Amino acid sequence: MTVIVKKFGGTSVGDTTKIKNVAKRIIRTIELGHQVVVVVSAMGGSTDRLIALAEEISISPPERELDVLLSTGEQVSIALLAMAVSELGYEAISLTGNQVGILTDGFYSNARIVSINNARILTELDLGKVVILAGFQGVTIDDEITTLGRGASDTTAVAVAASLGAERCEIYTDVDGIFTADPRIVKNARKLNQITHEEMLEMAGLGAKVLHSRSVELAQKFEVPLAVRSSFHQGEGTIIVKESEMMERVVVSGVTSNTDQAKISLIGIEDKPGVAAKVFQAVAEQKINIDMIIQNIGHDGTADLSFTVSEKDLSSTVDIIEKVRRQIKIATVETDSNISKVSVVGIGMVSHVGIAAKMFSALAIENINIQMISTSEIKISCVINQLQTEKAVQVVHDSFDLGRSVS
Repeated sequence: MTVIVKKFGGTSVGDTTKIKNVAKRIIRTIELGHQVVVVVSAMGGSTDRLIALAEEISISPPERELDVLLSTGEQVSIALLAMAVSELGYEAISLTGNQVGILTDGFYSNARIVSINNARILTELDLGKVVILAGFQGVTIDDEITTLGRGASDTTAVAVAASLGAERCEIYTDVDGIFTADPRIVKNARKLNQITHEEMLEMAGLGAKVLHSRSVELAQKFEVPLAVRSSFHQGEGTIIVKESEMMERVVVSGVTSNTDQAKISLIGIEDKPGVAAKVFQAVAEQKINIDMIIQNIGHDGTADLSFTVSEKDLSSTVDIIEKVRRQIKIATVETDSNISKVSVVGIGMVSHVGIAAKMFSALAIENINIQMISTSEIKISCVINQLQTEKAVQVVHDSFDLGRSVS
């Protein structure tokens, strides 16, 4: 029997009625002759409620205790789902990250999976059970509970699918698949039947919230067949595939936006070798990701250096920079959290020219100023004023005619 891994997000298990519907979907897959492993997020909104409780106690809760607290959300949903499956006459067992043996590194709130001991999963499957796993969590070699970061139940599901050699991994969410833009912003956004790993990885990293970027990275690395489907409607959703000739005909596949951005500018920084390395090494040591970087041409022995980080990391990054100022000269540190990043992504950009010009022209017509630019072979990103985000996404989407059906 082949194994299929199904992952259901918080909106899919938001109440007991939805949990019962998820159980019915699981049973339909079993009746088709498959063994099923399910990865579940906490019930919708419960993680935020737990964070709010922690913040009522402490302005800055200890990271270890916060992870212990947040890991309980998934325990509720997996137990309830196991009960729902049992009520339909099928055996099921719920397992936490610790019980499964999901080994992680020791970085609280943003841990990475080191290995998965799938012996327990295989034993329970052989006993004819549906195995229901807590997403988003694991345990260190010292038995410390860790969480993998918001949205990382996707990563748990793909990692489990890879370790089991599953036939496929299906991610169920509250949308019908991957769209050319966020349909809540762009009314004529179109669902994509297929998208490449490379495009999906870029879109996930650039703000598309349907899939966690690390899950796409794992799916590509271990060649896990991956699909995104609706929890509430039938349909194939969107299949994430390898590059194909069909995909190459599509120049731009989607437009994304990310308002969780902040810009830090180091004005009057020493213009000599090794200075930038000291800045970014100090930030990297705290596991803070830096995105876009711009440095101007130096004059009179100084230069200006600007870069972006996640808005939640702004305060921590500024603290790090202040410590670095003891070693190197920085005249002024400026910050701006009222920015967003708008990006176009497409595998076809590799072989087509003029994509950047078309995007920039669309923004210029609407008087949207570009503060920073970053490019790769298959994406172009622009930092703009946050208040203009939705307008920017719409005009760029329209300029590439992404609402039109592709045969």
